[in-house]
Order: sequence, then structure tokens, then C-alpha cells
Amino acid sequence: MLVDADLHLHSRYSKAVSKAMTIPNLAENARFKGLGLVGTGDILNPHWESELLRYAKKVDEGTYELNGIRFLLTAEVEDNRRVHHVLIFPSIETVREMREILGKYSNDIETEGRPHLSLSAAEIADMANDLDILIGPAHAFTPWTSLYKEYDSLKEAYGNARVHFLELGLSADSEMADMIKAHHGLTYLSNSDAHSPMPHRLGREFNRFEVEEVTFEEVRKAILRRGGRRIVLNAGLDPRLGKYHLTACSRCYAQYSLGEAKAFKWKCPKCGGRIKKGVRDRILELADTKERPKDRPPYLRLAPLAEIISMVIGKGIETKAVRLIWERFLRDFGSEIRVLVDVPVKELANVHEEVAKAIWAYRNGKLIVIPGGGGKYGEIKLPEEIRKARVEDLESVEVEIPEETEKPRQRSITDFLKVAR
Repeated sequence: MLVDADLHLHSRYSKAVSKAMTIPNLAENARFKGLGLVGTGDILNPHWESELLRYAKKVDEGTYELNGIRFLLTAEVEDNRRVHHVLIFPSIETVREMREILGKYSNDIETEGRPHLSLSAAEIADMANDLDILIGPAHAFTPWTSLYKEYDSLKEAYGNARVHFLELGLSADSEMADMIKAHHGLTYLSNSDAHSPMPHRLGREFNRFEVEEVTFEEVRKAILRRGGRRIVLNAGLDPRLGKYHLTACSRCYAQYSLGEAKAFKWKCPKCGGRIKKGVRDRILELADTKERPKDRPPYLRLAPLAEIISMVIGKGIETKAVRLIWERFLRDFGSEIRVLVDVPVKELANVHEEVAKAIWAYRNGKLIVIPGGGGKYGEIKLPEEIRKARVEDLESVEVEIPEETEKPRQRSITDFLKVAR
């Protein structure tokens, strides 16, 4: 069976997270999104553990359920160099054992959702491995709190400790990550790191697992690529939409080449702000291969449905006008992922023709993308040729994408789904 999963998010016990991040809200919005499996996030926090156990029932070791949505026990921790790591736990007993161990190295494990630890990446990984906890670097390439912000390699960070996966983050995809050969033996996870339960945040990146059951043990086998279980699709933002994709000023968002940033000594000549190195440039610094693993699942570039609707009608993403159209799509087709990926465009046009055309453009790589950087998300625009075309004529429309926005490109969504289904 196939299940779509988002395994990294945060609870209301983490800083800068919506108070609406509760277990019932997560279950409800996961169903709207089309996710069948969600990470709990923040499970090392005892208050969040209590909330999970109050609402969700245990269906297997490390696996809980509420209203048809399965939960795995997950958390994110920060090491002594402010690098973040994702943990996936095999049982609630393991969570409690790890909490007790880490309590000796943390002042906020009882109060914070994402605890700060006075431990190195290698020490945390060794502890995780001793308890059969899956571990990997969170949002590995972002210029804040990430593996490649502080280190030049997995080996430098983790030493000889085993790492089970690598989380891509919003500003990178698998094609970019595979430019580093040391990653070729790792499974990639594409997760949202959501701070809000709203469907334009939750599941904006997800993984499609092929498993026999939706349990921790089956997901573990898929991450480790055992017994025929596997990830068949990583889906997420076009990396150009990530807010740290290009090198840019973190105050005024002016974008620079890596050479320019170095020449300006990482100080923006326009406003005096700090220039942040973009994910693309950081990966190019470390790139050591043009080969790709033959068994790497495809990466499908998507945008949240509300963002596409917002672009089309020119209204804010959280306005009533956007919400009403979003609700009509879900009422007719069941979930956001079905609308974005599976439903024929002609059927979508019965709900809203202009949005249907935009979804077609996204599926076929025909959108104009203005890359993000410096902390500002990128933007998407619908070419005029598609705006003016009838839905039944879309396949014959010729669209000229501006050269600076042309790469990375993707095959049509149909090509991906031949593999992913």
C-alpha cells in the first residue's frame, strides 16, 4: 500500500509555533491535506506526550492513531553547535528513556518542544543508535541551524555514528542533494517542518511510502530500504521557492552571486544587512559528482493549493475568498494532494477554471518561478499564454519561460506517477 507522510513538524510547545498545533487539529488537517501518516514532532516534551496519549490510541509499537490518521513518535533536537537533528522513535518507552538521558545535557527538555543539548552531533547519534532510534540531519542545507551550515560533510559532523536519512528542507530537492556523493547511500525525507496545522504548511513537503502497514516498523524498513519497503516519491516545494535558495541579503532580500557576496564581505551594499549564503551556492561548493543513484525516487515539485489559488485570484492566502475556493475543491475531490496530483484538469475546471489551468501549469513545469533568498520565499506566476488559453487547448500552448527561471525543470507529473503509484 501507498501512504503519504509528513514526519517533521512542531507542537505548540515550541517557540514561534501556532497555538493551534494540537493533536486533534493535526489529525483533521492531515485528512484535508491527504496525509495518512504524520510525525508527532516534539515528543520529547512530556506535556506533548501527554496530549498525544490523551487523544490518540496505540495501534502498534511506536504508532498511534486518531480519526484514521496515524502518528509516529518524532522530535527535533539542537546540538551544541546549533545544528538540528530529526529523531524517529520505536516506542514511547524509548522516548522516555531518551528524555531521561538527554535531561543531563539540557536545561529545557521539560519545557521546550525542540530541546537544546550540550552534546555534539556524533554524541547524539551514538545515543540514538544505542536505542534503535532513527536519526538524520534536519533541513540539511539551510543557512541556519543545519548540518551544512556548520560542517562540510556527514563524516565531519557524525564521525562513525550511523545516520539513517537526510532531510532535504524547503530549499533543496533530491537532484541537488545527489551532487554530494556521500549522500548516495542515504534515504531522503521531504518534510514540512510545519509550525501551523493549516494545509498550506502541513504537508507542503511529504514522502510517499510503499509499505504493507502504516506502522513504525514498516516505515523503518522503508527508510532502511529493506524487505521491498521503500519511498517511491519525494514531493515538495520547487527548491527555488525556498526562502534560502539563492544567496541574498537577509534584510532587503537583494540577491547576489557567491563571488559578489564574498567581495562585499557578506555585507549588503544596498542596506548594510547581512548576506546569507544560499542553498544552491552552498551545494555547488560541496558538489563532487554528476552521477545519481539509480534507485533514487523521483522528486515532484508542488505548491500548496491555497498558494496557487491566491496567485490566480490575487487575494491573500488566508483570506475568505481563497478559503472558499479551497473548500470547494476539497468538497468535490477529497484532499489537497488529490487535487494537486491525481485529478484530471478538466474535472478541476468544473470547480474553478483558472485555478485548474494553474495546476496544469505546475504539473507540467510551465510556471514562472521567481527564486527566493535571504529569508524571503520565492514567488510563482502564471504565464499569460496559459491565462488566456482554454483548458481543452492547454496541451498545445507554447510558453516561453524566462531564462533565469528555467532551471530546475521537471518532467510532467504523469511521468512521475507512473513510478510513484
